[in-house]
Amino acid sequence: MSGHNKWSTIKHKKGAADAKRGKLFSKIIKEITVAARMGGGDIEGNARLRAAISSGKASNMPKDNIDRAIKKGTGGLDGVSFEEITYEGYGPGGVAVLVKVLTDNKNRAVADIRHLFSKYNGNLGETGCVNWMFDKKGYASVDKHLVDEETIYDIALSAGADDVSDTGETFEILTVPEDIEGLRTALEAKGIKYNSLEVQMIPQTNVRLTGKPAQQALKLLDALEDLEDVQAVSSNFDIDDEEMAQLQG
Repeated sequence: MSGHNKWSTIKHKKGAADAKRGKLFSKIIKEITVAARMGGGDIEGNARLRAAISSGKASNMPKDNIDRAIKKGTGGLDGVSFEEITYEGYGPGGVAVLVKVLTDNKNRAVADIRHLFSKYNGNLGETGCVNWMFDKKGYASVDKHLVDEETIYDIALSAGADDVSDTGETFEILTVPEDIEGLRTALEAKGIKYNSLEVQMIPQTNVRLTGKPAQQALKLLDALEDLEDVQAVSSNFDIDDEEMAQLQG
């Protein structure tokens, strides 16, 4: 399979903390609002909106929050215009980093991102410098205690998935982006709750980090995720689970 996007697994664990939940909800609400503004409020006819709502449900976002975000999008954004940009760069140890931004102030966003790359021994690069190292995939994560291996493979196969991997605590499923709705339907039909269901940039191969570069990479990605303008961060780093536990402990 493609390289594992280890940051997704780490982010899910961190997202469980109440301190992070407010920021996570804000990012999802912004995405729902923009998706509704661009493609309309008809969920069935707006794939981006469906994906954003799926992310909200996976994060236990209240239905009222989702409904208000859709209404805000279909009624306009009160003069605020968001620009979508993907920044690319290299982190500690030469790992590739993609930063998806949704911002109403491009100058602020790029200044904040450049500052963090510099702070954690990385550098912001030119457009296209690392994007070629990633593939756009539909991605789902399901806790292993919710479903057995045979069942999850059957569901994934029926939904046309490309691959299923066992990460230790979760099953991760990859599809072509166009099949993500079929995967969502298949999981929900079996009553299986997913941690995340979204289109992600998955690395083709991973770069192993250890020691100080590993510590700096985690700090960089965490700091980028915390920025108001940042919607998603992808990287091709890999860190051994034992060392990961020490760094997070």
